[in-house]
Amino acid sequence: MKKSIYAVFDVGKTNKKLILFDEDRQIIEEKQHVCLETVDEDGFPCESLTRLTQWVQTHWHALRTNPHYHVKGVNFTSYGASFVHLGANGQPVLPLYNYLKPLPAQWSTRFYDALGQTPEEFAAETCSPRLDMLNSGLQLYWLKYARPEHYARIRTSLHLPQYLSYLITGEAFSDYTSVGCHTSLWDFNRQHYHDWVLREGIDEKLAPLTTDSVAAVVDGVLVGVGLHDSSAAVLPYLLQTEEPFLLVSTGTWAITLNPFNDQPLTPELLRRDCLSYLSPKGHMTKAARVFFGREHDYQVERIANYFHVQPDFFHSLVLARPYDEASHRFRPWCMVGTGPFPEQPAEEWDLSVFKTAGDAYQHLMHGLIDILKESINLIRQDEKILYVDGGFARNPPFMQVLSWHFPELDIRTLEVPQATALGALSHLVQGEAWSKTQPLFT
Repeated sequence: MKKSIYAVFDVGKTNKKLILFDEDRQIIEEKQHVCLETVDEDGFPCESLTRLTQWVQTHWHALRTNPHYHVKGVNFTSYGASFVHLGANGQPVLPLYNYLKPLPAQWSTRFYDALGQTPEEFAAETCSPRLDMLNSGLQLYWLKYARPEHYARIRTSLHLPQYLSYLITGEAFSDYTSVGCHTSLWDFNRQHYHDWVLREGIDEKLAPLTTDSVAAVVDGVLVGVGLHDSSAAVLPYLLQTEEPFLLVSTGTWAITLNPFNDQPLTPELLRRDCLSYLSPKGHMTKAARVFFGREHDYQVERIANYFHVQPDFFHSLVLARPYDEASHRFRPWCMVGTGPFPEQPAEEWDLSVFKTAGDAYQHLMHGLIDILKESINLIRQDEKILYVDGGFARNPPFMQVLSWHFPELDIRTLEVPQATALGALSHLVQGEAWSKTQPLFT
């Protein structure tokens, strides 16, 4: 007899995962993959859309033909600020441009000059700090004017989670979690697309918005619309408790989410990389970001090269050490223009003061969490619970140093740290059978 399962494709910038759940929402299998990057027409690194598409389609076919599984539903979650541009034949016609790709200054200046309002006013209305291509709406603006021949080929632009769903259903949708994640597309005050989107005809390239969790039923399988990963990550926690909490979702970015803070974003909060996301139903969730994982990985590579050790050397570290006051202050390299200190210039952190790779890593973790603490406090109110999910929830020095910085908080993690996938699953089934779920929290 076949086992009934649900599947979630969880696509991160680095790791791509296929996670299988049983009907009690317990993980029964997890497959992980790393897709090699390619470059766009300008030579800038970007996701290989061909490889990603093949990975999803291959695993989906294998699931559907697996003699041991009966697939009841599938959903998708991925990083945001990334468009897949489809042509008249429904196939991608452009690269999956990297959200770190610089937006040429001439087009940024032209865009903001045409708004008829200050950049600060626009950022407050759209909950979108000025972040170049991380404001994915500006990617469409750039294509329209800088690459008009490319723009003319686009019939529909889908954010990445909705493209993954489209691969299975052939149905094109936009969803609030993708549109509402620092895209510069959405007017949070008026609750619809911003005037510039309509004026430029950008809305004609966007698929219809939906609040429905299901895009289609394909051969008896519920297929979800897909969710932005940060928005998906908070859903299991909202189902678990009614007490106010903070969630730090860790990965390439460390994103602190506060679904209980509905205060307006101020220019100062926007300047320090705070923003608001939309929930699947279009409600606001306050957030603050730090380029934590990217900085961590960059510095770990430097430490490994400097001390001639393997790049995974830090996996053996299970105890954090108190901060060494004699050490030089940590200097980030990858955080310029982002996080709680956007004006801080990139500086090369001096590793010569450390005796071992382990010493340097301990100092790195303290330095990174000093920055993260500032970010958390920007949107914290009087919450007593802090959840941590993602890769750093399994990093003992991270968890220990974080607890030292917040001794007054009850810091918790998931027993199975896959809250993003659980959120995508819970959204798909709309809470069905959650009463059967075993307690997931410690």
